[in-house]
Amino acid sequence: MPDSGWNSILSDFRSYLRLERSLSENTINSYLSDLNKFYKFLRRRDAENIPSPENVLSDHLLSFLDCQQESGIAKRSQSRIISSLKSFFKFLELEGSIRENPCDLIDSPKINQYLPVVLSIEEVDKIISSVDLSLPEGQRNKAILETLYSCGLRVSELVNLRISDLFLKDSFVRVTGKGNKQRLVPIGEPAIDAINLYLGQTRRQFVKEDILFLNRRGKKMTREMVFLIVRKQAETAGVDKDISPHTFRHSFATHLVENGADLRVVQEMLGHESILTTEIYTHIDSSKWEREILEHHPRRG
Repeated sequence: MPDSGWNSILSDFRSYLRLERSLSENTINSYLSDLNKFYKFLRRRDAENIPSPENVLSDHLLSFLDCQQESGIAKRSQSRIISSLKSFFKFLELEGSIRENPCDLIDSPKINQYLPVVLSIEEVDKIISSVDLSLPEGQRNKAILETLYSCGLRVSELVNLRISDLFLKDSFVRVTGKGNKQRLVPIGEPAIDAINLYLGQTRRQFVKEDILFLNRRGKKMTREMVFLIVRKQAETAGVDKDISPHTFRHSFATHLVENGADLRVVQEMLGHESILTTEIYTHIDSSKWEREILEHHPRRG
């Protein structure tokens, strides 16, 4: 069984596959089975110095894949293992846990570039407006949605956001990302208003707790809780898209790029180590106007 460091990240990866990627349990179990094989390989290789997921190198992966090939497994199985590894390390990259992806040097079957689901501004408004503020958790949930969209936070950053990180009079928040790296992110008036209302209502009973968003028992919310809130609210609003908290982050970045924001600024706000990660939002933007051009082209066929 993997050690606690691996277990924690694999647990987060399972939640990501289930809630954000909406993969079947069979597919998720296959991915995790492949990653367990990789962990066992690392343990056999050097039980005293098993690298953490963040410290895995391309050499580790290539040695593992060579070992799998030598064992005579089918090419289809080899391809699935590569897909499992790529998905896992892409997840670590999205979470900001790694700066360089060790899978970049690994060849795999050609796949289409993944473009994340993006909400329109109207859909964002529709989802946020659909929150029932008469419910005890209503104002909290609205504040969560407003903050996700206004600041483009990862769900892990949202659940760890503290009241002491809020500088609402100056219209910014301090965000602690992966590796305890901090960044300052502007926050808009709708999100500020929603947070202030939340702090003045149900949040008042837990004055000693610094974590901003709490469950009914006054404890820090889990990633899974935020996923379920977002999914349920989208369904209530009648937005027929497969969305997650990360969809608000994608939408935030895409709308900034569409409105002419400098890509370096967007990179800073998202907390991306590399500009290459941020560049996906230029592809989303271009795919939109490419469709519009083709729809209106006189020789579209």
